[in-house]
Amino acid sequence: MTTAREVALISVSMDLGAGRRGVDMGPSALRIAGLTEAIEGVGHSVFESGTVTAEGFEGADPGHPHARFLQEIERVCGRTGELVHAGLSAGLFPLVLGGDHALAMGTVSAVARYHRERGQSVGLIWVDAHADMNTPETTPSGNVHGMPLAALMGVGHPRLVGLHGDAPAVHPRNVSILAARDVDEGEKELIRELGVRVFTMSEIDERGVGTCMGEALERASDGTAGFHLSFDLDALDPRVAPGVGTPVQGGLTYREAHLVCEMAARSARLVGLEVVELNPVLDEANLTARLAVGLVASALGQTIL
Repeated sequence: MTTAREVALISVSMDLGAGRRGVDMGPSALRIAGLTEAIEGVGHSVFESGTVTAEGFEGADPGHPHARFLQEIERVCGRTGELVHAGLSAGLFPLVLGGDHALAMGTVSAVARYHRERGQSVGLIWVDAHADMNTPETTPSGNVHGMPLAALMGVGHPRLVGLHGDAPAVHPRNVSILAARDVDEGEKELIRELGVRVFTMSEIDERGVGTCMGEALERASDGTAGFHLSFDLDALDPRVAPGVGTPVQGGLTYREAHLVCEMAARSARLVGLEVVELNPVLDEANLTARLAVGLVASALGQTIL
């Protein structure tokens, strides 16, 4: 039986971290697809914590070409973090809707700060086709949505790393990336250096998503108060999730993605959740948004029986 929670719903309308426009409309598409009703259908209540809206490409200063729109992304992440921390402090479960994956620097840092104030640490499971562990020195594009995981572990631009306080938000020993299949050379070096566990799609094919997710859960829960699940919808195969910011062939199937979320719920260790990179401009009849709503419901305890 699912334990009833009050869910703090936070929308982040931002696509400055990405190379393609449109993911700023992701939160609206999720709501149109029935997100609130789905959460309530699992037995939870919804509290609207607020919306953070970034300046558009036309008004924001792109700044340095190797960390584009850094100033505005920093502001949005800071405000997002404030809402997440306030929700946790009020006893609510934070659910953040994106928006591009750069927003995770605000979300995860706030979850980590809340628990650090209580003498605890948190783990992180990063479900994504990409590692998101570039830095301004290694990025091939300058897009900040390719940098948040590195920054959360204390590596990258000082202004992004500084979002997390005096210490990194998460320790690499408690971090796993699930469903990776497009990793840049600079990221590979940093993965080896930090010791982050990466479950590639090849490994998932060979060993099964249940086994891999089980190991990720163990890693994220080892010595922590729980874990945050950061779910980039491009982790799924574009045939089932066409409406994503940066699609890559060969991703998770519909059922594999649900199993990831179901296992997160069954662990009873989930302390925060975000769903990012939904691009309604590229979607087909809101198919990806409806799928994402189902994944949120699974992560919050919905079961088949």
